[in-house]
Formats: sequence, C-alpha cells, structure tokens
Amino acid sequence: MVNYPQVYTSEQGCPIKLVGKTGQAVQISIHSPSQYICANCEQILPDWKHQPCLWVVIVLQQSRYQLLKSTTETETEKERLREKFMRFGCDLAFKLRDGGYLTDLIDPRTGYPLLSRPGAIPHNDTAVVKDLLNYPRIKNKCCVLIHPLWGAAVYPSILISVAPPIIIETVTKDIAPLHGWNQQSTVNNEHFL
Repeated sequence: MVNYPQVYTSEQGCPIKLVGKTGQAVQISIHSPSQYICANCEQILPDWKHQPCLWVVIVLQQSRYQLLKSTTETETEKERLREKFMRFGCDLAFKLRDGGYLTDLIDPRTGYPLLSRPGAIPHNDTAVVKDLLNYPRIKNKCCVLIHPLWGAAVYPSILISVAPPIIIETVTKDIAPLHGWNQQSTVNNEHFL
C-alpha cells in the first residue's frame, strides 16, 4: 500500500482552482478519507470492502446566492449546481473506471452513491468537508458550509476513488474544460482560498 500525503495536489496543499463560464469559482481537492468515511465505508459503499487506499475528491462550487435560507432562488441554484456536479462527476468517475479504478460519486441530494449499490447509511458531504477542510458549518434545516471567502455561497460535492491522486488530478484537469470549468492563472485570487 502506498502512503500519500493527507492532501494531494500538484502544488502541495493547494486545491485545483477553476472558474466557470459565469465567473463562479470551483475548488477541487484530493484527500485521504475522513474518519467518518473510514468508520462507515462498508455501510456507505458495501461493495467496496477491503480497498487498500481510498481517496476523497471534494468539489466545491461557488453559488450565486448565500445558501442559508430555503427560497425559490436558492433551491433552483442548488439544483443547478447539483446537476453541474453530476455531469462532471459522472465523466470523471467513468474515465477513472475505464482506467480500472473503482470510483463513485455521491449524490449531494440523497447522500447515496450513484454508481454503486447504496449502503445502509448515507454519506454526509458537509460533515466530511468540515472534517477534511476544517470549514465551519451552520445547522439549520440542512447543514450549510461556510467557505472562508465565499461564505455560505458554497455547494459541496464528493467523489470517492481508489485511483492514485496524480491520476485523479490529471483526469480532473482534462475533463473540467468540457464542463466549462477552466484553470485561470490570472483569476483574481479573492475567489479562492
């Protein structure tokens, strides 16, 4: 079993920073699994028994709205961001699976895997992001993350894979532009952590 650092990206400790066509930021980072995932893996992904090394891919999309209250606008925005993640996540997961790496994405709405048999308990995206990135969260009707720069205008999503981080990163950078997410070295850094 290969031991990788806790967080892996090409620039140590820095997420993959992207920006969408509408100017909204996207932040993607690769992590060792949280304690929640380690303790509950077989109950979340029952078919993933005895996997030597799992990696968690956190995808944070900047929302047009603060997601503190449930309004028509915020619910429409959450659905738009969920759909954007699901399209990107499916492409990433299938590309990694085609390479022989067990990979799945968690549906942000249900907490259950999309490509694997669901387990007895759902995954908790906000709890995992809180644990891995140490972002605070507010508990109201549903848990809301607080991004250091975006505030509550953040939509978290999770993929889980056995692919090595360098493979995940390479494939992520290859397919992100197909979804309108481009790396912007000239993007104003206030959009990102």
